[in-house]
Amino acid sequence: MSVDADATPTVATRAGRIAILDPFPVVDCARWPARAYEGEWVPFEVTSYREGHDLMGVILELTAPDGQVHRHRMEYANRGLDRWATRARIRQAGRWQFRFWAFGDDWETWLHDAGIKIPRRLDTELTLAIGAQLLERASSDADRTDTVRAEFARLAAVMRDTAVSPEERFHRASQDRIAQEFRLRPAASVESRSAVFDLVVDRERAGFSAWYELFPRSAGARFIKSRQQWKSGTFRTAARELPRIAELGFDIVYLPPIHPIGLTNRKGRNNSLTPHPGDPGSPWAIGSAQGGHDAVHPDLGTLSDFRTFVRAAHRAGLEVAIDLALQASPDHPWVREHPEWFTTLPGGSIAFAENPPKKYQDIYPINFDNDPAGIRAEVLRICEHWIAQGVTLFRVDNPHTKPTEFWEWLIAAVRSQHPEVIFLAEAFTRPAPMRTLAKVGFQQSYSYFAWRHTPGELADYFTEVSHETAHFLRPNFFPTTPDILTPYLENGGRGASIARAVLAATGSSSWGMYSGFEILETAKRPDADEQLDNEKYEYRPRDWEAARADGHSIEDVVRALNRARREIPALHQLRNITIHHSDDPAVFVYSKCTPADPATGEPPSGVIVVVNTAAHTDISTLIHLDMTALGLDPGAQFPVTDMLTGAQWTWSETSFVRLDMNAIPAHVARITYPDRT
Repeated sequence: MSVDADATPTVATRAGRIAILDPFPVVDCARWPARAYEGEWVPFEVTSYREGHDLMGVILELTAPDGQVHRHRMEYANRGLDRWATRARIRQAGRWQFRFWAFGDDWETWLHDAGIKIPRRLDTELTLAIGAQLLERASSDADRTDTVRAEFARLAAVMRDTAVSPEERFHRASQDRIAQEFRLRPAASVESRSAVFDLVVDRERAGFSAWYELFPRSAGARFIKSRQQWKSGTFRTAARELPRIAELGFDIVYLPPIHPIGLTNRKGRNNSLTPHPGDPGSPWAIGSAQGGHDAVHPDLGTLSDFRTFVRAAHRAGLEVAIDLALQASPDHPWVREHPEWFTTLPGGSIAFAENPPKKYQDIYPINFDNDPAGIRAEVLRICEHWIAQGVTLFRVDNPHTKPTEFWEWLIAAVRSQHPEVIFLAEAFTRPAPMRTLAKVGFQQSYSYFAWRHTPGELADYFTEVSHETAHFLRPNFFPTTPDILTPYLENGGRGASIARAVLAATGSSSWGMYSGFEILETAKRPDADEQLDNEKYEYRPRDWEAARADGHSIEDVVRALNRARREIPALHQLRNITIHHSDDPAVFVYSKCTPADPATGEPPSGVIVVVNTAAHTDISTLIHLDMTALGLDPGAQFPVTDMLTGAQWTWSETSFVRLDMNAIPAHVARITYPDRT
């Protein structure tokens, strides 16, 4: 019985001629773009297969912001699961696009079949004629150069020349240069292309950065005995700290709120409700009769003084980040001018901030559902104001307590005019809101690092942030903050502080240090996991020279860590962590490696980090390394240099280490790779 072709029902299909499935990196089915930063090696993966036994290939097509298309041939990451992968180094900021091209690889199929048939004299001339046809087809491809097209035409003629032996004809067709030409311009009879996906590439500092948190009021503060009262540090006295911060190797100085502080319900020392005369209050209780979020505290100086501070930071090679804390003291001008921006309780009072049992009587939270348009306009104005003063980064206080859609709007609005501006989320919260804040635009995020201590916890967390979420969330590792001081650091002594600094500076491509960490400030308040005599509520000038003289300084370690970060390209990356093994369960071992970059001639780079996580315990043990992950041959011996001490050793798959908690309980071992030129 014949079938009328016109009567064949039309049915929509989604598989494609060659199936393309599970593309990566794609965020929530492309609801938001994936993210990368300048200089980052970005992994791309996709699942793709075809029917039958003919070979296939997959090419990643990357389109740069200028429209130039870059092709990368993908290889099997897991043949049994039909998973393909490649890495591409992204060097230009802007909005990129990518898609996957899967195709039946006619040339590779022919090479495979001919390699079997010709030695066995099976269908020899027919097989060579098929090869000639493929070359003739490729010689008419306008995408190839005239030189290549001419070479293919000549080779096609040779393939049909029976005066030349079949073995010689096949040998000529099997040359590497021919295969390379077909790798990125394949001979494809069937093909599919995926949807197009976005990749937002930020400037390098969004992904590779070292932050230093400084309270300007403490820098240069002094106690006046005659008045029994403190005199605040200023922007000018704080600027004297900038050369030291830069010399330690940091590239961003972050200032907590620098605005006027309210008097109503002002907090006293250690968060008490009874301030003493002269207590400065919490900088996060923003606003007074002297101004709000667009003003500077008069004790710190003037707006002109702040601009001078920013210029001094730039001369030192530092960018300036300030706090964006969207809340208000009861004395903030907003309370008088825009009472609708707050929540009014029965009886007429405004609700202060609380997270039971914690209460913040000096702060009114904003109600973003009251006059959202007005609030958006005001916050955008504030951001524009500080950008005009030279600020290029905002550390956002508690963004998870505000509507996510507000941040999505604000970050997009700011970056549409100022794409260089970076937003860091201080979102110590549950995984879902933390991750979603990153998806909607935050370029960096505080993390759970401070609470991950054992090698097992660290291995799980480092794997998560480097491989599972790195395509949208970039963690910033702070060992401590004004709000966080863990028992491990409180009780672990100098060795514990060094261990946490090493983990923070090498585990993530971005890390931060709160002022005082480098001189071992680890005394804890009895009623909270934060520092005693907390700088949030009082002046805390520091005597760096005295700390060094007393041996209470790890500045040399911090300096060495930041130098290693600058000098070792592998430490510029986030997605390249591999966990290795130690015989001692308290020793954590991991590496970060990058391949040679043929585009720039940059050689491979690698570092092995070994950390003793057991406070007060010296450890000698063996470590066992995955040589393939290091880019080295199994069984090879290779030189390493410890970036913390300068010591040099020759290591292999199994190597001995000794980690002394009274000295430096870690190695940051830079690999010297063999010259393979």
